[in-house]
Amino acid sequence: MNRDLNRRRLLSLFGGGAVWGSVASLPMGTTAWAEDLESLYVPDAVDRAVERGIDALLRYQNEDGSIADRGRATAMTSLAIMAFASVGVVAGEDSPRGRALDRAIEYVLRPRNQSDGYFGRQDGSRMYGHGITTLMLTEVLGMGSSVQQNERIHDALDAAIKLILKSQAVNKPTNLQGGWRYTPDARDSDLSVSVWQVMALRSAKNDGLDVPVESIDKAVAYLENSYTSPLDDRGVPRESMGGFAYTPGTRHPSFTMTSAGLLAMQTCGRYDSPLVTGASKWLLEHPPRNNDRFFFYGMYYYAQGMHQVGGESADTATRLTAELLLRLQTRAGHWVSYEGEERNIGIVYATTLAILSLGVRYHYLPIYQR
Repeated sequence: MNRDLNRRRLLSLFGGGAVWGSVASLPMGTTAWAEDLESLYVPDAVDRAVERGIDALLRYQNEDGSIADRGRATAMTSLAIMAFASVGVVAGEDSPRGRALDRAIEYVLRPRNQSDGYFGRQDGSRMYGHGITTLMLTEVLGMGSSVQQNERIHDALDAAIKLILKSQAVNKPTNLQGGWRYTPDARDSDLSVSVWQVMALRSAKNDGLDVPVESIDKAVAYLENSYTSPLDDRGVPRESMGGFAYTPGTRHPSFTMTSAGLLAMQTCGRYDSPLVTGASKWLLEHPPRNNDRFFFYGMYYYAQGMHQVGGESADTATRLTAELLLRLQTRAGHWVSYEGEERNIGIVYATTLAILSLGVRYHYLPIYQR
């Protein structure tokens, strides 16, 4: 984590306490002040891992500002931007990280990367990439390096949100309505694609952008159809513990989809839903393993969703997220998957999702906040 930011956190933690009193008695700017603060700064294993991960991402920034190693440059760069922002890096600040973040945002905002509002065509990332990039833009809106950059973020975001809403309105079978699939005009839906659009819409609404309440309600209805335990007339699951499936009608939950559905429900504001309670119970009974399908993808949702549940769920997820991800970090500081489908997606993909999973504790990204 950025050392200056960690110091500010220490000051807030010790405000009014005995340690703060002893430090505050020292004149500002003196060597003694700096040495006393330095003695308080003891980075833990997660902070060190995140620092090394961010440094690894810097090494993958290309001349054009993109941060990608295996294609899908707009989507991967957007994930990297969120990873930087999640640990408090500010675009344009006079540091290697600040300058790298500014260049990355500029890359995403290139006109050729967005076609009629759509970010998923140019780099082949489809609606996955569109949702990721739109979410990123909502998270950095107002945090650009200049007024002009913020205006361009807003304009790109406005068009991107309109495309998400238009795509949701495509005529589909009843149980698939409210969700999204691989392309803007798709007539079916799946949870994996839908969760990114849901997060983008909710974050955009938090930014004050025009997102109809009906679109969130439709997304919730789709999520309810994706829950593996049937709901009664009151919307209560027949079973107290359940998960989410890739598509409605499937009764076999998975770690990744249950984590995604949990976070999506919370993102829609349904924190007290019995589906949230049931999914968190299921995840406590079925903890993540590094050979789960789409492990890094699932950990991103798991860390956020369980953190927002709180209590035993948050404590368990915090411990397991650190144990699993720190064990998998390479000596070079990055993460990479050697399992299943994720092994072909690349180092930037795995590293950004690992940082975002571990970065829940820092609370810098608005989407992390309840």
